[in-house]
Amino acid sequence: MSNENMPTLLLTSALVQSSICPTDKRKVDFFDTQTKGLLLEVRSSGGKTYYLRYQDHRGRTRQLRLADADDVSLSQVRTLTGKMRNKIALGVDPCEEKATLKTVPTFSQFAEKYLEFVRCYKRSWKTDESLLKNHLLPRFSKRYMDEIGREDIRRMHQSRLSEGAMPGTANRLLIMMRYMFNLAIRWEIPNVTANPTAGVPLFEENNIKERYLSSDEAQTLYDTILVSKNKMLQYIVPMLILTGARKREVLDSKWADIDLDKKRWRIPTTKSGKARHVPMSDGAIRLLNSTPRIPDCPWVFPNPDTKRPYVSVFYSWDTARKKAGLADVRMHDLRHSFASLLVNSGRTLYEVQHLLGHTQVKTTQRYAHLSQDTLLAASNAASSALGDAMMPVLQPITLAA
Repeated sequence: MSNENMPTLLLTSALVQSSICPTDKRKVDFFDTQTKGLLLEVRSSGGKTYYLRYQDHRGRTRQLRLADADDVSLSQVRTLTGKMRNKIALGVDPCEEKATLKTVPTFSQFAEKYLEFVRCYKRSWKTDESLLKNHLLPRFSKRYMDEIGREDIRRMHQSRLSEGAMPGTANRLLIMMRYMFNLAIRWEIPNVTANPTAGVPLFEENNIKERYLSSDEAQTLYDTILVSKNKMLQYIVPMLILTGARKREVLDSKWADIDLDKKRWRIPTTKSGKARHVPMSDGAIRLLNSTPRIPDCPWVFPNPDTKRPYVSVFYSWDTARKKAGLADVRMHDLRHSFASLLVNSGRTLYEVQHLLGHTQVKTTQRYAHLSQDTLLAASNAASSALGDAMMPVLQPITLAA
């Protein structure tokens, strides 16, 4: 019997297997009378494919490829057709859904877009580039963004510990992935509607090193800095400890951003990529007033030889700290010391957060333990005010024989 004369019929497994395309046609469609919308396309090449023909929500006729006849049975394709028709009834267009899937980028493609974005504002973008190249791309490169789930993130995070990395190193990868997926959601990347890092906790970082200078240590360090061959170091180091600013913020500071009358320093580009304003203490103002200015040079602490900001002051800093017997003190510890002085002077963590420019109070919480001495002193003040009142009279205790 000729398939050409039977475009609509009850499809059976035997018919699917025996159907052929007429020699004068490129293909022929057979519509199933049992399952609405199901058709079998038989091509002159011998290939056979199941399709679903339907009308979308605008009344347009659409045709969705379901599967090759060699890959599924007739009963399986009927079940699949029913599921697709159910989606259509609920307002989901399978063809649009399929088209959307094709626009979802792979992790590698999104990573390129991410790096283009962070290069515009993030000073540490090279660190992100390194984390991507060495850790994230080898694992997720070919995965589509909507295929990466919470379990994938959890395994990635855990694997860094298994490989011998410190908790902080593993956490940096998790934090970066969290930011990348937040951007993917903000940029409305198709099918990325939830952040898979949600619910994956950071590891406890017991290896964080905090070092604070005492007043005596600060004086000893300053004495060695005064005799440093780098004559600008005697201004750079005090500026760091008097403001709590980051090293690069101080080295790149400009006179145009400092208002001595209003005692305010505007840092145009920070770690977060946003400008912030730093209140200048009387000590910082005195320091700036004593800092030598180079004519026609906009920088506050330039290299006298190049009239440009220092690329690095590590050698002179390293020499001075070792000479002072403080080889374990990092330049970043001057920022910690500023926070320590604030907390132990009774200032709140909220104040410390804003003076340091932290975007999250969680970052400032590391200094919470420093307030113990201050709180203990306050508690003892109450005890001292009471004197002997409410104090028990100690009676000698006689031990039983």
